[in-house]
Amino acid sequence: MPFTARFRSQDVEIETQKTVYQGFFSIIKYQLKHKLFAGGESETIEREVFVRGDAVGVLLYDSKQQKVVLAEQFRTGALADPDSPWLIEVVAGGVKAGESLEAVAKREVLEEMGLEIDTLRPIASYYVSPGGDAERMHLFCAEVDASQASGVHGLAHEHEDIQTRVFSLEECFAALEAGTINNASTLISLQWLKLQVTARP
Repeated sequence: MPFTARFRSQDVEIETQKTVYQGFFSIIKYQLKHKLFAGGESETIEREVFVRGDAVGVLLYDSKQQKVVLAEQFRTGALADPDSPWLIEVVAGGVKAGESLEAVAKREVLEEMGLEIDTLRPIASYYVSPGGDAERMHLFCAEVDASQASGVHGLAHEHEDIQTRVFSLEECFAALEAGTINNASTLISLQWLKLQVTARP
């Protein structure tokens, strides 16, 4: 296939790795070498990698009413945002050891939206910020009844305070055009949805 990387995992030599921080997430420091495009091998490189595990995101779509259900919640990573650290996003959550992606999706939608979902349609899987973050996001779309989506949800012991938001397709696509969606999982999911909707005969 033409769209594949030239080098593979075996072209990296990890000399040392050490966990230098362990908390809500962890940071691992590596010393490594890797092959070079011009030939030969790099010098030993030292890099830190932010590790929090993979995550699943779910775009909730009501195809009959042409509406999208999203979550609004406070995000510490957006504290420096000049407008607001509350983001409007697809439902998302981390993958725990031994969990399937489908199980995570169903659990998170129930916890964050109070809705049950059945069939999941894959959207994309991508590395969030591979320059220094090991997290991979797996995105899906699930059909829901938007008329049943309302209220505030989340787990108290995880300090979640999640407001259900329902938008029309027109509002979502207008936000895409205006550039007002400020997180990758929602941006990618809505761009995918727009392609699906506009591709229909």
